[in-house]
Amino acid sequence: MHIPDGYLSPQTSVVFGAAMLPLWWQSAARVKKVVKSRYVPLVALGAAFSFVVMMFNIPIPDGTTAHAVGGGLIAILLGPWAACIAVSIALLIQALFFGDGGILAFPANAFNMAVVLPFVAYWTYRLLTRNASLTSGRRVWAGAVGAYVGLNASALAAAVEFGIQPDLFHKADGTPLYAPFHLSQTIPAMMLAHLIIAGVVEGALTGGVVAYLQRANVPLLRINAPEVPLTDAEVQRRPVSPVRAALVTLGIMALISPLGLLAPGGAFGEDAPEDLDLAKYKLGAVPEGLQRYTDFWGRTLLPDYGGGSWWQYILSAFIGVVVVAAVVFGLTWLIGRLRGGEREAADLDSPPVRS
Repeated sequence: MHIPDGYLSPQTSVVFGAAMLPLWWQSAARVKKVVKSRYVPLVALGAAFSFVVMMFNIPIPDGTTAHAVGGGLIAILLGPWAACIAVSIALLIQALFFGDGGILAFPANAFNMAVVLPFVAYWTYRLLTRNASLTSGRRVWAGAVGAYVGLNASALAAAVEFGIQPDLFHKADGTPLYAPFHLSQTIPAMMLAHLIIAGVVEGALTGGVVAYLQRANVPLLRINAPEVPLTDAEVQRRPVSPVRAALVTLGIMALISPLGLLAPGGAFGEDAPEDLDLAKYKLGAVPEGLQRYTDFWGRTLLPDYGGGSWWQYILSAFIGVVVVAAVVFGLTWLIGRLRGGEREAADLDSPPVRS
């Protein structure tokens, strides 16, 4: 689902950028509420988790690959607005440092994976867990179903964005300027990969973590469900530190990340211009806009996470985790400073209190 530069028109990118700005603003406003709380490290860990899990490519029967995102899990635990911030940061670092997804296409990628996915997953989960206790088995399968539905909604959004390009942006003779795929091609290709493989992985991952937390740290499940009371047994149970558990998990995932290299082929719609099958799409040449914008950002640190080298793939995973976490902490620090400035201004504007 990482749309590279050149496949979407600049006009499309501008539209998604305009749509994402107020959503990021609202997300930052919501994150203000947790700036000085103990949940900021969890947002950072969630962003790092999303970064690493997207490195695990999964082979699809038609010869392409897909991957989970982790956005549904973050939304279920910390809320969809926090997930929007976390996944957006992960996507931005992927694009800037590793060339995974385009810079011009970043707003569209963020809309698909940092908005559509977590919000659909979260509200599906909430709907299915109404009146359920925190340790109810219903929360496990609701988390799995929510994440599955969210990922597929995200994939459908990307398919539509790809598929409308030839109809909206083309030459006088009908030759596409950007993505050459039509809806009749993009929707089956994207949905096959995510309905039968990637969505199942996303669901199993999310349901598994929810089941683990029901045994290891029930209060963590209550962050986003404060109306659900804890039983005496849940209160007395000594929870496992989520930060320590997450750090160990991230370390293991980073070390085994080269498993993502074993998937043959590439993801649908992520071909470089020179790899595009022109005959398949009845093209005489690479679309002009695709050729023009494909190298818009050429300053990546480790292109394609090292270009097939297993040790560079591991290095990319660790660099990504550190940078993503640092950006989250830096952003929340900045929000906290701005929030403190707003409070100081409010204090200065308020009249003195007479004793």
